[in-house]
Amino acid sequence: MRALIQRVTWGKVNISGKLFNEIKEGFVILLGVWQKDSEKEAEIIADKTVNLRVMSDKTGKMNLSILDTKGEILVISQFTLYADLKTGRRPSFLKSAKPEIAEKLYNHYVDKLKNSGVSKVVTGQFGAYMQVELNNDGPVTIMIDSDDFKLFDT
Repeated sequence: MRALIQRVTWGKVNISGKLFNEIKEGFVILLGVWQKDSEKEAEIIADKTVNLRVMSDKTGKMNLSILDTKGEILVISQFTLYADLKTGRRPSFLKSAKPEIAEKLYNHYVDKLKNSGVSKVVTGQFGAYMQVELNNDGPVTIMIDSDDFKLFDT
């Protein structure tokens, strides 16, 4: 599982030209699910997300978590985070989980965020064509990859 986390002053997602969801200060997260992911990876990545200390304290130092600042989170499904570019010019997405598995794990990740005490957690629409807008603050962009935690055999 990969979570590309962007610290933002605001973020929103539009579907079919209409506002679907929006947040104020917090994180816009693009979440990709790998074909071998399980609920365990979703839980670990969610815990890392809410405890990640990249929010600014009073002195401007990245020292606080989203929980500390009562920030908000917008999560967008993003299968293209598992693009394989080793051969050719067109990316392969075979490493991404099948939609029915990916959606279940995406929802599990979102539920874990919601149950962790984050003040607001909203999403895009899984599988929809979306337009995501955000104002990256810093800019701060962090990738959390479950592969870094060696939770499964490859």
